[in-house]
Amino acid sequence: MFNKEKVEQMFAVFPPLKKVLLAANDHESARDRFLARSRKFIEVNSDEALRLSGLQVSLRLSCLRVLHQFFTRRSVHLAGFDLAKTLYDLAHENWQNLPEDLSDAFLEDVTRILAGIAGKAGIYSDEIKTRKTGRAAGIVRSRHLNRICEKIDQFMVRYRCGLESDVADTRADNRQRIIGHFGCTEADFDDYHWQLKNIIRDSATLEKLIELTPEEKTAIDMARAAGLPFGITPYYVSLFDYKAGGKSDMPVRAQVIPPLSYVERVIANKGTPGLNLDFMRETDTSPIDLITRRYPRIVVFKPYNTCSQICVYCQRNWEIDDVYSPGAMASREKLDAAIDWIADNPVINEVLVTGGDPLVMTDANVRYVLERLAQIRTVWRIRIGTRTPVALPQRITDELADMIASFQQPGRREIVVVTHFEHSIEITPQAMEAIQKFRRRGVYCYNQTVFTIQNCRRFEVSVLRRWLRLIGVEPYYTFNAKGKEETDFYRVPLARLQQEAKEEARLQPGMTRTDEPVFNVPGLGKNYLRAEQNHLLLSVLPDGRRVYEFHPWEKYISNAPSYIHVDIALYDYLKKLESYGEDPEDYKSIYYYF
Repeated sequence: MFNKEKVEQMFAVFPPLKKVLLAANDHESARDRFLARSRKFIEVNSDEALRLSGLQVSLRLSCLRVLHQFFTRRSVHLAGFDLAKTLYDLAHENWQNLPEDLSDAFLEDVTRILAGIAGKAGIYSDEIKTRKTGRAAGIVRSRHLNRICEKIDQFMVRYRCGLESDVADTRADNRQRIIGHFGCTEADFDDYHWQLKNIIRDSATLEKLIELTPEEKTAIDMARAAGLPFGITPYYVSLFDYKAGGKSDMPVRAQVIPPLSYVERVIANKGTPGLNLDFMRETDTSPIDLITRRYPRIVVFKPYNTCSQICVYCQRNWEIDDVYSPGAMASREKLDAAIDWIADNPVINEVLVTGGDPLVMTDANVRYVLERLAQIRTVWRIRIGTRTPVALPQRITDELADMIASFQQPGRREIVVVTHFEHSIEITPQAMEAIQKFRRRGVYCYNQTVFTIQNCRRFEVSVLRRWLRLIGVEPYYTFNAKGKEETDFYRVPLARLQQEAKEEARLQPGMTRTDEPVFNVPGLGKNYLRAEQNHLLLSVLPDGRRVYEFHPWEKYISNAPSYIHVDIALYDYLKKLESYGEDPEDYKSIYYYF
């Protein structure tokens, strides 16, 4: 539902739009009139425009371009919604013609865009001015930057790291409680074999170690009854707070304890005939079993189809039977066929070994895979995708690290590890030591973060990147959470990731802001969100969700198909952040990331 007062406020922000809509006899003529006259709404040579700063003029033109795109018939066709008609009906008070799901979220988004056109966005509170030059100007500038840093630090101090002494002490207490429950020794707990043998697979065991909310317990029980994968290593449970319902351990709990909405939707989808659960369309890009190929010179190789624990929002969890499930290792016949296929395609120079988590394989199987790949002269780089340093750091033994590093040959072949730290509270002394075992042997480590509602607050990922660099991990990608319906609980609007890259990551030293914000287009591959030329905002749906057209990486190379993505509503997202204790005013510029 929507508030009619908000309709009046929307049109009051930029009166010329309502004037155009009221002067038209129908919405089609209103569309044509707007498209013909839209450029006249902002005269860049007017006295008013000349008084504005370059950034204010740029914002006005960006907002006008977006609204112009909303009105085009192509956007109507691709988005399946005619925004021009809805605005026409709102202006003429044709309430009976409006979409049933028209919401305040829609009105808020359009109002913000109109405010941008009118020069009323209100995101610039001041303008940097000084008549000083030389050293005096440098001092003024330095003081201004100090004030920016003070504001940044007010956000960053809120997020803890597992290397901080008080956090480490709490984890030590958790560890002792878990050891007491299992009746094991310290040496047992530090043995990855023991960790794998004692993966927690049900709510009855888990609630003996930590408190669970009623919803968490119900979700776990429903998931297990339905055969959905669930499991957590005892080590990772030691990163939880004992008390349930808190905010400090939300990023770790949410990764492995499924929300009830997720379980209900997955169960419902499993009963839908013909439903394709392969959201990323990996089967469409798989020329042979175990291989996915989206790009010219790199392939994904999946020899092992399980992990020590499952991230709820994982793009491949639909094809994993269970956590650390028997039979997850591909047969030797399939392994050899896939590796032979790579050898038969010499244009492929890099192999990403992933799964599942390949470092949960036995040492013998890890060695076999690496030995076979290393025999291919045209493979210059082997990339190992693993979350083991985060979920099971005990697995990174000296023997495993020695063996992996032995396949690195400078000038001939590189071995790299790509891991998945999602929050600074996952960075522990044990995780740091696992990373350092690779780094001391010359193996570089990179990180891919998934941007979710649990780590998306102001400067939260900046804190993660800062600590990652200090333990020897280079930030690589920040992925927008996949747009799967069942994982809506985790999703963050694309505009928020764009905002984070510009307003937060950009303010950090160069070495801690080197990762790239990306959207993984199903079937096509990564799209760089930092570059607006790679996507187009088509419309805002009645419920406030933005609709984008994503262009494939082949743009300007080959005429590959684009992809239509329906995002989540900015208004609803900010309301959710507010329920977490955030101030929406801190995020108000989000509406101007297109």
